[in-house]
Amino acid sequence: MVAMDMAHRDHLHAALDGLLGLAALALCVLAEALVFALRQHAALYLVPVSTMLLLCRYSRRRRAAGGTIGLVDFSCLKPPRRLRLPVAGLLEHFNIIGCFDSGSVEFMTKVIAASGMGNETYFPPALHYIPPAATHAHAIQEAHMLFFPTLDDLFAKTGVPPSAVGALVLNCSGFCPAPSLTSIIVNRYRMRGDVRTYNLSGMGCSSGSIGVDVASGVLRAHHGAMEYAVVVSAEIITIGWYKGKDHGKLLLNCYFRTGCSAAMVTSKQRGGVEVKYRLVNVTRTNQTADDRSYRAGYRDEDEEGITGFTLGQGVGRMVSELLRAHLVTLSVSILPWREKLRYLVALLVSMRRRRRQDKLAGTSGGRVPLPDFRAAADHFCLPSSGRPMIWRLGQGLGLGEREMEAALMAFHRFGNQSAASLWYQLAYLEAKGRIRKGDTVWQLGIGSGLKANSLVWERIADADEVAGGLDLTGPWMECIHQYPVWEA
Repeated sequence: MVAMDMAHRDHLHAALDGLLGLAALALCVLAEALVFALRQHAALYLVPVSTMLLLCRYSRRRRAAGGTIGLVDFSCLKPPRRLRLPVAGLLEHFNIIGCFDSGSVEFMTKVIAASGMGNETYFPPALHYIPPAATHAHAIQEAHMLFFPTLDDLFAKTGVPPSAVGALVLNCSGFCPAPSLTSIIVNRYRMRGDVRTYNLSGMGCSSGSIGVDVASGVLRAHHGAMEYAVVVSAEIITIGWYKGKDHGKLLLNCYFRTGCSAAMVTSKQRGGVEVKYRLVNVTRTNQTADDRSYRAGYRDEDEEGITGFTLGQGVGRMVSELLRAHLVTLSVSILPWREKLRYLVALLVSMRRRRRQDKLAGTSGGRVPLPDFRAAADHFCLPSSGRPMIWRLGQGLGLGEREMEAALMAFHRFGNQSAASLWYQLAYLEAKGRIRKGDTVWQLGIGSGLKANSLVWERIADADEVAGGLDLTGPWMECIHQYPVWEA
């Protein structure tokens, strides 16, 4: 019923725009006819000009309104307690399932011990079995377990029914069944017949940002006929489990855990539900055309024919190059002018100093300075790739411990949940009560390809103005008081 009302309202808006255009055209024709019929009323020439100017201004305002994208709300899954797998239990699992040799178990033990992962992460049901089950049916069951509770919570929080959703974007890198994952959701929630669905695969941890960009583009392209889009981010790790001996492929077993997020974005500016955040900037950098970048992360078979995902050699260096290119583009858009000028001066001074030292000693003149990204954003959500990588990335961006806290704590509590991790970090910041009206949040995702994608959001509503003040609900509700946890 609500969807029908929205559709009727959209058709009325479109009809009104058409009538205004026809009325303006008729008025112009009438004015021209009167000018020729009554030659002394030359002032009537002003009528067509004024009418067309007013109509153009109205059209520009309508397009500008359609270009603004807002985040209504988002939800993150907290898996059931029975799926929890402490680190000690996981290591015991590695030893008794029979598919790993002692060298592989020792390698994974060292990786997990250094990763900063806690004892509260979750595995899907099929991976609790001995031996683990990795069938198509188990993967479908995991998809149901991830999608439905998360979307149920999102629709309840926003008050927007599934029938009002005009576009559904889902990103899952490694599992592409038929019917598609979006079809599973459309069937479950009986979504409308003209809903536009998009399945994004193979993009890794950056696909959540890409999903928001796709949803925003669809909303802008169909402004007036579509108001809401949902972006679902999840990783079906049942079929991503690797049971071989290649250390490069064992890393996913160590880092990835169960999780799912769903975000609702809208182009609607007045009436209806409140909007939590405004999308300020979307920046995407893709280096897949480079062969080294293309081979930085890929899925293939090992020497025994077992499929797994490999991180290529030198991936850290290539990620650094990718980020350097990405940050140059992003900083032009989001840094304030004062910081841009400060950085330009610092860069010129650094270049001059390096040239002088090269002449005197024949050595490099030190590191190239970086902009202060804390001047561009108040809060940061970073790739959730383990404590060492988070620290390295954060320090490379000039961030402190507090700015990296959300990423470190989300990984400690939930592990790496691929693209959904950025939303668990945003939920952490909200649960801590740190995001105030007017604050900006930068979400940075890096995925296979290689590609880097950033979203910058501005909080435009107080916590008690949105969905009854539900910032404190979500996956952190029962444990936020225990964080941050800083381990030696």
